[in-house]
Amino acid sequence: MFRVQGSKVLAVEMTGDAVKAKNGSMVAYDGQMAFKKLSGGGEGIRGMVTRRITGEQMTVMEVKGHGTCWFADRASEINLVGLQGDKLYVESSNLLATDGGLRTGTSFTGLRGASQGNGLFTTTVEGHGQAAITSDGPAVVLRVSAQYPLTVDPGAYIAHQGNLRQSFQSGVTFRTLMGEGGGEAFQIRFEGDGLVYVQPSERNTIAGDV
Repeated sequence: MFRVQGSKVLAVEMTGDAVKAKNGSMVAYDGQMAFKKLSGGGEGIRGMVTRRITGEQMTVMEVKGHGTCWFADRASEINLVGLQGDKLYVESSNLLATDGGLRTGTSFTGLRGASQGNGLFTTTVEGHGQAAITSDGPAVVLRVSAQYPLTVDPGAYIAHQGNLRQSFQSGVTFRTLMGEGGGEAFQIRFEGDGLVYVQPSERNTIAGDV
């Protein structure tokens, strides 16, 4: 069971089951725990091939045992995401831990990923269970519906889930290149039905330099 303790520490209570977590993110544990380093971004041979092609890499470990294990990542805020057979799209740098039974993989992001400087692929988490994602400051969860599409700054985007379509919007014009742009040259637009996780801080991106 995942539980956020003090907003920046994830406590996971285990009774012989396993979780997958970012390598090196354990800060304390009680009881008996075993740690095994894994290669993330997708399991099996297909996952290995995908990682080679996409470059979307996660260094994760499997933690298994009895007791409570606490995880954290550079004092980042932690947000819990419940999955009921749906898929979570999250930047690999923002994924802290998942239930052991959840499947991870990669998905093509196109120009969105390029604008963020994260490459053209992102990490996916799928199945039934919980995932813990990190953010720079407390994240907000914004609902997208047919009536209310959402536009997000690429530098503030963390993750999304649900039946969403995303498109890349560019406001780059000749005036932008002359240094007279509107200050928000690139955005991501989400349409459909789902949730988008946004942090109150903009990471350095390629888009942010335009």
